[in-house]
Amino acid sequence: MPGAALTEAVYYILLSLIEPMHGYGIMQNVERLSTGRVRLAAGTLYGAISTLLEKGWITALDGDSDSRKKEYQITPRGKEMLLGEISRLQELLQNGRAIMKEDAK
Repeated sequence: MPGAALTEAVYYILLSLIEPMHGYGIMQNVERLSTGRVRLAAGTLYGAISTLLEKGWITALDGDSDSRKKEYQITPRGKEMLLGEISRLQELLQNGRAIMKEDAK
């Protein structure tokens, strides 16, 4: 449902999958995007990937049958959820900044 808060891990995974990426690449990208603050363990990542696949927010891409590295990419539904989260976060920031400016007076 749009408007539901995403976990930070899911947010960064979806953001990473704007471009196709395999699991290890997602882990590295999340760490890079968060400047090292968010580090996904393999179990957390693959649990989230499984859930996101079930929800239809990401898809597994067809690749080499020989390759163990499966690539994933965000779906239109996943982009919708990601954009909804970005809007929600912007609202939180706007409200917080407005209140803090009032408090500083």
